[in-house]
Amino acid sequence: MNKPIQKLNIKNYPFSFFQTLIFLPVLFLFFSGCTEEKLIEKVNFDDAEFADFVEPDFPFITTSLDARKLGAEFPDDNIAARVLAIKLGEDAYAAFDTDMLRWAVAWTGDFMPMVTMAQISYRDFHNKDNLLPVIGGDPKIANGLYAGWGGPEHQFADPRTPPINPDLLSWGPLPVEIGRWNGIFLSGNEVLLSYTVGDTEVTEKPGTIRSENETTFTRTIQTEGPRKALTMVAAEVTGAVKSEVLENKAFFYHGENLDLITGFGLTGDFQGVSLEVIEDRYAVVNLPAGSENLNFTLAMWHGKAENKAHFEQMLSQTNTKISDFRKGGPARWKETVLTKGQLSPDTASFVTDVLTLPIPNPWKRNVRVVDAAFFDGGKAALVTFEGDVWILQGFSHQLKKLKWKRFASGLYEPQSIEIVDGKIYVFGKEGIVRIHDLNGDGEADFYENFSNIMIQTIETREWASDMVAAPDGSFYVSKFGALDMGPQTSSPKSLLGFRAGSPHDGSILKISADGRSIETIATGLRGPYLGIHPKTGVLSASDQQGHYMPSTPVMLVGKGDYYGVPATAHLDPIPEITPPLTWIPHREDRSGIGQVWITGDKMGPLNGNMVHLSYGRPGMFRVMIDSLANGVQGGVSVIKGHYPAPPMKGVINPGDGQLYLTGFSLWGTNSSTISAFTRIRYTGMESFTPEKFYVRDGGIIIRFNKALDETIAKDPKNYVVKRWNYHRTPKYGSGHFKPDGTEGEELLPVVAVGLSEDRKALFLAVPDIQEIMQMEVSYNIRSANGSAMEDVIWLTVNHVTKPDLLAEGFSNFNLEEIDYDRSVMVVEDTGGKPSLELGSQIFLKMGCIACHAIDDKSDGKVGPNMKNLFGSTRPLKDGTSVVADEAYILESITKPSAKEVEGYEEGMPSFLGILSDNELESLVIYIKSL
Repeated sequence: MNKPIQKLNIKNYPFSFFQTLIFLPVLFLFFSGCTEEKLIEKVNFDDAEFADFVEPDFPFITTSLDARKLGAEFPDDNIAARVLAIKLGEDAYAAFDTDMLRWAVAWTGDFMPMVTMAQISYRDFHNKDNLLPVIGGDPKIANGLYAGWGGPEHQFADPRTPPINPDLLSWGPLPVEIGRWNGIFLSGNEVLLSYTVGDTEVTEKPGTIRSENETTFTRTIQTEGPRKALTMVAAEVTGAVKSEVLENKAFFYHGENLDLITGFGLTGDFQGVSLEVIEDRYAVVNLPAGSENLNFTLAMWHGKAENKAHFEQMLSQTNTKISDFRKGGPARWKETVLTKGQLSPDTASFVTDVLTLPIPNPWKRNVRVVDAAFFDGGKAALVTFEGDVWILQGFSHQLKKLKWKRFASGLYEPQSIEIVDGKIYVFGKEGIVRIHDLNGDGEADFYENFSNIMIQTIETREWASDMVAAPDGSFYVSKFGALDMGPQTSSPKSLLGFRAGSPHDGSILKISADGRSIETIATGLRGPYLGIHPKTGVLSASDQQGHYMPSTPVMLVGKGDYYGVPATAHLDPIPEITPPLTWIPHREDRSGIGQVWITGDKMGPLNGNMVHLSYGRPGMFRVMIDSLANGVQGGVSVIKGHYPAPPMKGVINPGDGQLYLTGFSLWGTNSSTISAFTRIRYTGMESFTPEKFYVRDGGIIIRFNKALDETIAKDPKNYVVKRWNYHRTPKYGSGHFKPDGTEGEELLPVVAVGLSEDRKALFLAVPDIQEIMQMEVSYNIRSANGSAMEDVIWLTVNHVTKPDLLAEGFSNFNLEEIDYDRSVMVVEDTGGKPSLELGSQIFLKMGCIACHAIDDKSDGKVGPNMKNLFGSTRPLKDGTSVVADEAYILESITKPSAKEVEGYEEGMPSFLGILSDNELESLVIYIKSL
């Protein structure tokens, strides 16, 4: 039998007063330890359990919609790039087209299949077989491609600027004089739509009424302020046998026996508001001119004639009241998820700390972070590819307790977030959304359309790729070109590798500080990402290697720049190509992302520098900008470190001055995890990265922040210099070509080495310096204290200028005394004798492993599996087939577009001129061995 718990009596123990003061805190710590908060310390994506992408208690998602095949009773020109898919309860849904201010379709049954890129990869992390979104049930009401609202004489044609090509559709928002989408208010499981029609503010509450298994859809409309005569299109009903209007009701009849009806009715304070049927096809609501506010409900139903009475009964049950959502709604995500970061030991000058993601969480939500921004005061907002925004606190040095709070959801494949004046801005396919917490409960209540003026098509690869905030309050955004990848839509092919996208695809655009005007800054890009200096506003960008883009460029962007992709030039005539600041070889950065300026004083040798992010490597590059009187050029060097997930965006935390990176894995990358939020922390340890490096007539200058071993530094044998050009062609990427146009890379001799007076800078005397797209300089030297300094830098020479060696500290080095006789040119590097081992090394070095599996694990690999490839029969896209023998493998490496395999998208660059004959033969030997 258990004894009763004895009451603790301090008087019964021989403690002094001071001992008691010590003993009580110990008791407190003992008992409080029993309820210690549980912190998540590590995330395993493979073992995590994620719920459905669509959450049962959240009322909408933003998506696109293909509703061109709903059936004979519905329009067949119904497609939208931006819709709110709204859950109305009782298995009823509506898709509201925010560009056209129309109900694209209302339906019952299942919601929508989750087939967009973010949705289909939500649990199957590397699945890229996305489709166009369609409805999942039975359509009831639909509209075609015209404005949902108009003047007294409504036009049932698309009022947007027609495309140049008559085979194309118009995209983008309505002309602002017709209407503008304002945003969506949220309260519990209900939404309130806000938009402007002409000068009239309109608030709409979508809903449903159920009776006897019949569903009536409702649109409760409230107008404010002066109003011209307006029309609202309720639906387009095709194939009706007859129609009629009876007071406040209108009906369309289908079938020989009139056994199917589409019905409409007005309820509430609809005095002066009337229903009209036009051309036996369109159901229209007429709103009279006036200054008084209107508040009425339009009811819409589609069903069997025998249930017509149910519809009329439901019409009398309609509630026309609209709650005041502008005060905010109740919080739904009340829990806070606690995690503990993983602090890296100080083993290098830059180390990577991991801020553990909130997985698992109470909602079983995936968290693939793509971008972050910091508030003043130490909090951060992070946006995920699945369309959520999280608020994070706890940025201490040790990262012992990170507090994650969900803030917003329902966004469409966002890739950027900014905080300006304390407000959160997110850029996704719906445009720039400014998110408001109206009642201060830590959750979003109003998703405001800050700007949807940038035109978006339904093309799945026309990403809303990046957004940066400018010092003047404006924003720069970038959009991918409409790459010829993914599901076929209404867009015809443009040039090789591209479809006819929007007038803004492949462009960098400036959005005014009020979100209402747009300016094209640069065009001719394939897949641009951005960076901006937060103080000076200097804009930079990168692009993705592919068709017409021979390798990864880093650009300083100016107004009117054109970067070489004719499919996204949007100019006639096409101007001269703007050369990039620098190129980066494909083998080093096969997928460049954005840039970050290190503006503080907490990042040691990176202070004041631009950092370029690489998705494919994954990793970071330090960017050197060489400003000349007649232009700019530059180069990059690798910032060595550990990157568990591919870095996509970076931001400096104003609190600790360190660089924070976000990113997730979807395409080919060498990363080890699906997503991560990391801190690149400067430890203060010695750094051996070069501070400066640039090319001048006669040689290359490299400066370090420490003295060098003079004997080793001045030995020319410790340096290797190569150069080559790329060719811009319709083919994917480019091989390497010598200045004379032949295949390969040209080796240049280092005929002498000068050491500066402070022994921190080198001048590599190299003959025949000329404009070249790519130079590569590798070195193996030591510092004065004996530390090894082995590295590679890559440069681009857009201009050749004379060096000022005196200003650089080379007072004892005279170029006129250097013998630049080209007869001492070094012998071409053959890459070693062919061997299986060399082939294996090249397969890893060239990044082949990121796209091609060598075992049975093909997740995340975009190219064919190499296992058992040799000798197999390969089906080609043209319907023929080929045996994968030595000749086929060699051709696939040097001319990958010659024979495209069925089921794979083109995306492999040529290695022509990059690998020597011996290296190519070794690679074939290795692939045969698999």
